[in-house]
Amino acid sequence: MRVTVVGSGFVGATAAMRIVQKGLADDVVMIDIVEGLPQGLALDMRESAPVEGFEPNVRGTNDYADTADSDLVVITAGLPRQPGMSRMDLLGKNAGIMRDVVRRVAEHSPSSILIVVTNPLDEMTFLAAETSGFPRERVMGMAGVLDSARLRYFVAEELRVSPTKVDAMTLGSHGESMVPLPRQATVAGRPLIELVDEGTLERLYERTREGGAEIVGLLKKGSAYYAPSAAIAQMVNAIAGDTGEVLPVCAWCTGQYGIEDVYVGVPARLGRAGVREIVELDLNGDELAALRAAAEGIRSKCSDLAQV
Repeated sequence: MRVTVVGSGFVGATAAMRIVQKGLADDVVMIDIVEGLPQGLALDMRESAPVEGFEPNVRGTNDYADTADSDLVVITAGLPRQPGMSRMDLLGKNAGIMRDVVRRVAEHSPSSILIVVTNPLDEMTFLAAETSGFPRERVMGMAGVLDSARLRYFVAEELRVSPTKVDAMTLGSHGESMVPLPRQATVAGRPLIELVDEGTLERLYERTREGGAEIVGLLKKGSAYYAPSAAIAQMVNAIAGDTGEVLPVCAWCTGQYGIEDVYVGVPARLGRAGVREIVELDLNGDELAALRAAAEGIRSKCSDLAQV
């Protein structure tokens, strides 16, 4: 299994490090347009191998030919959010970068699976699929795993329990149109809705929606990378290991939940073929309406891509 990580910023580099340390791939390639950056980071990682106890199978390059025949490509390349900037502010700036990256990836690794991380996530995932021409099940976006992790942590913090005791999932769009599923959430096996009131739930959901912006505001420069890279590694593990694990990802819907021909955050079973299937949960009327509204919002914004 060869995994390429496009973009050697904090998200890409940390994701590559997690993939290598967890032994999720036989070969990890980091690529970036900045000469020396991926090479230096990869060398630094290899030098940590004796201490961390992993095989030093990571290398850096500026040439897409060195990424040839990748099984899985994680795309983190693009401009990060700055304070006061929305994900959609990045649409025009990152569309050109995404088109260029995907064309090069498709040329050298035509059978690969793509995981898109670049913001605005939902629209960039659609653009990657359109540009590559790959089957839709081989192109997905990383958002729901990250948003769900943030929600699980905020719930754990609120209730003063271990985050590992919290099970929760978010669907829909990455950001403002995130769709939480309170009826599906549990804490140590107990329904979340029995443990907190509606006001607390909404406060936790709002903090989750603004989780990335909160970190951007605190950092003043740059954006989150520890949690996003952990979410990437979880998806890579499911695909590389062909585990069939169900994770919330940005996937192409073909009628599931009454949604068709659009990328949106849904539960998907992942494996070596990419998205094996979209799992349809038992949603109530409000949850279903919110998910469909998120999908239509994404559809509308994707139409703007033709103008940039």
